[in-house]
Amino acid sequence: MFLKLFRRKETQTDADFVSEYRRTGDLADLGELYQRHIDMVFAVSFKYLRDEDDAKDAVMQIFEQLVEDLKKHEVHHFKSWLHTLTRNYCLIQLRNKRMIIGDESIFESESYESFVADTTENEVWEVESRWNDLGDCLENLALEQRKSVELFYYQKLCYQQIAEQTGYAIQKVKSYLQNGKRNLKLCMEGKQHG
Repeated sequence: MFLKLFRRKETQTDADFVSEYRRTGDLADLGELYQRHIDMVFAVSFKYLRDEDDAKDAVMQIFEQLVEDLKKHEVHHFKSWLHTLTRNYCLIQLRNKRMIIGDESIFESESYESFVADTTENEVWEVESRWNDLGDCLENLALEQRKSVELFYYQKLCYQQIAEQTGYAIQKVKSYLQNGKRNLKLCMEGKQHG
């Protein structure tokens, strides 16, 4: 019985966990889902915050934020959404730190510094909302376009690797990417004005 239960949890997708958590509010489901991506959350946090203790704190804070946010937001691509949520959380932390320490430069570049310093909480949620729109638009792409776009932009594969992984001809991959980008842009503009 235990093995059967464990196997069921193993085969559950992120979307299954999200919908189960939204339905029941059971923190065990959310905890299992978060556990799958905790290394990514720590890595992203560490990349931005550059301090192991701050990154560990971020991992805990982001989980607490998830408890509420997943009840409020429809999330279709959990891993991408969580990555954005983590990055935005870190940017807010850096912005707050920047206010506290004044002019001391802790940023890699001026443009990055300005971006962090000028990012408000509302803008972060606007970015998140746009990210959710992007997820919806991705879902509406033809399968070949969606696969090509996800492999190229999310997994950073080149044309050749996409062709090998999908079995599509390289010319087709280029075409799917070009059409997919155009369709995404049209969809996103439609959502912005709609």
